[in-house]
Amino acid sequence: MKKIEAIIRHYKLEEVKNGLNEIGIQGMTVAEVRGFGRQRGHKEVYRGAEYTVDFLPKVKLEIVVSDEDAPRAIEKITEVARTGNIGDGKIFVTPLAEVIRIRTGETGGEAL
Repeated sequence: MKKIEAIIRHYKLEEVKNGLNEIGIQGMTVAEVRGFGRQRGHKEVYRGAEYTVDFLPKVKLEIVVSDEDAPRAIEKITEVARTGNIGDGKIFVTPLAEVIRIRTGETGGEAL
């Protein structure tokens, strides 16, 4: 099993969710996050003073998939979330040792 974490633009979340549903991947956790990478923020003016906004708002989505589904999920997220501009985001893939469904006690792939 793999845990896929993707940091993407806010307005791409619905498209990514729909794209994953199309390939049969359901269930995700979403959090609003702030950060920066190469984009390095931007400058704004407030009451005549210029300041830099370093941390930009993004969305972090987490999904857990089987090893077989991971490449398709990664490909779909990349395809849908890409705009070609700096700030499109990142995808992190981590192997999972165990998954347990609390309600039933199922483990491993059955818990997905």
